[in-house]
Amino acid sequence: MIGIFDFIGTVASGWLSDRYDNRWLLFWYYGLRGLSLLYLPFSDFTFYGLSLFAVFYGLDWVATVPPTVKLTVERFGREKANLVFGWIFAGHQLGAACAAFGGGFSRTYLESYMPAFYVAGVLCLFAALMCPTMGRKAQPAAA
Repeated sequence: MIGIFDFIGTVASGWLSDRYDNRWLLFWYYGLRGLSLLYLPFSDFTFYGLSLFAVFYGLDWVATVPPTVKLTVERFGREKANLVFGWIFAGHQLGAACAAFGGGFSRTYLESYMPAFYVAGVLCLFAALMCPTMGRKAQPAAA
């Protein structure tokens, strides 16, 4: 179910990223992702609770990629965008590894995944708040 909504969300995000300010799209994507992660422990893990989580989490799972690529091109230019996005992706993978370790640590030592859900949700909300503050590359003054 997450995969189906991921496909829908990513395609829609590509369309939206061509029409709206990508900083605000990322604000909403990370904010909704954070709220869905904070909701998850309260879903009681029922069929309906997990289905609601799957819809919202799925819609913005990979939806962050189109606006991130667009912002990378705007900030660093077409010539450097591939290299910079490669570093962004590498940083993402390091973060994902830390999150996976944190989830395992939480389960092993605290006997619950709940702290991992809360930390991930709060970090997403923090990321959402930072997105609108991202500056764009200053355009050179016309001579």
